[in-house]
Amino acid sequence: MPGEEGYITIDEFSRVDLRVGKVVEAERIPGTRLLKLMVDLGSEKRQIVSGIAEYYKPEDLLGKKVVVVVNLKPKKIRGYLSEGMILAAGCDKGQRPVLVTVGDEAEPGWRVC
Repeated sequence: MPGEEGYITIDEFSRVDLRVGKVVEAERIPGTRLLKLMVDLGSEKRQIVSGIAEYYKPEDLLGKKVVVVVNLKPKKIRGYLSEGMILAAGCDKGQRPVLVTVGDEAEPGWRVC
């Protein structure tokens, strides 16, 4: 349990916009541990750069429905624009990240609550 200073309020948490995204394109960025993904969010597609190339092959991600933070400020990573973040579990050092996925009945763009 975090100390009192480590907690956030429900209002702060509600600012995070989590959506279902479907990976429609994926490729490794040469010379890095990064993958460049195109994710369908229903009303739009976004490019997301993720440091998971050590654990996932691009072809294994195609069609996966993942949870995406869509209101994260875009950032250039190694010269590539990243317009969100894909959530994973097991992000501590030495752990293999496991993508947070949703069932087939969830459609791209659905809000995660």
